[in-house]
Amino acid sequence: MESKVNFAVVGAFVLILGALLIGGVLWLSSGKSYSKAYDTYLIYMSESVSGLSLDAPVRYRGVQVGSVRRIALAPGNAKLVQLTLDIERGTPVKQDTVAVLQVQGLTGIAHIDLSGGGSVSPSLEASSGEKYPVISTGPSLMLRLDTGVTALISNLNRSSESVNALLDEENRAVLRRTLANLERLSGTLAAHAGEIDAGLSRASRTMKNTEQLTALANAELPQLLQRIQRSADAFDRMANETARASSNAANTVESVRTEALPEARQAITELRELTASLRRFSEAFERNPGMLLQGRPAVPPGPGE
Repeated sequence: MESKVNFAVVGAFVLILGALLIGGVLWLSSGKSYSKAYDTYLIYMSESVSGLSLDAPVRYRGVQVGSVRRIALAPGNAKLVQLTLDIERGTPVKQDTVAVLQVQGLTGIAHIDLSGGGSVSPSLEASSGEKYPVISTGPSLMLRLDTGVTALISNLNRSSESVNALLDEENRAVLRRTLANLERLSGTLAAHAGEIDAGLSRASRTMKNTEQLTALANAELPQLLQRIQRSADAFDRMANETARASSNAANTVESVRTEALPEARQAITELRELTASLRRFSEAFERNPGMLLQGRPAVPPGPGE
C-alpha cells in the first residue's frame, strides 16, 4: 500500500528552509558575524563625495575597520555632507583622528581613510548637541590637487598679464635695440679676441709676478725691519756720541779761535797776494807769450826822465 504524501507540508518546509538560508547569507554578508560590536561615528565633509556609496569601506591606516552606513546632507546646512560610519569597537579613534575621502585608482570608487590617533590623545566622545562622536575631516587628494591647480592657473594668468604689460610696444622696441647692441658688442669682442686673450695673458703674468713679489716681500720684510731697527739703534748711539763730542768740541773751537785763527788770517792774506801776483803774471803772459824767452821788457821812462 503506497503512503500518501502531503504536498502542503513539503512546500512549507522548503519555504522555511530557503528563508533560513537567505537570512544566514544576509547575516554573514552584513559583517556582523562572530558577535562583532560596532560604534557609530559621524563625519561632515564640505567637498563632494562622488564615488562614495553605502557600505563603502572605512579603513584605519589601510586596514578595514568598518563601513559607511548612511550618506545624507547635513541637517540645517546643505553645504555639508553627513556620513554615518559603523566602526569596530576597539579601533583607536581619538580626538586627533582625521577622516579623509580617498579615491581608489582610476575606477573612481571611494572609501573613508582614518589616520592619526596618537597613544597620548584622549578617546573621541560625543559633544553636546550630537548623538554620536564627530570625527574631524581633512581635504582629499583630489581637493588638494584641484586647489593647487586652481592656484597655479591663477598665478599663470597673473604672470601672463604681467608679461603682456611688460612687453608693450615701447619695451619691445627697447628690447630690440638692446639685442642689436649686444650683437654689435659680441662682434666687436670676437674681432678683438686675440687682443683680449693677450691682455688676459699679460694680466695673468702680472698677477703671478705680483704674487711672487708679495711672497718675496713677506720673506724679506722681517730682515729689512731688523736692519732698520739696528740702523735706528746705531743712529741713537751716534746722536749720543755727537752730543758728547759737541761739548768737547766747544773747548777745542775756543782754543782754535784764540791761537790758530790769527795765523790762519795771516796765511789767507799771503795767499791772496800770491793769487794776485799769479793773476798779473797770467795776464802778462797772455799779452806777450815770448816773455819766457826774451824776459820782461824794459819799463818805458816816465815823463821828465
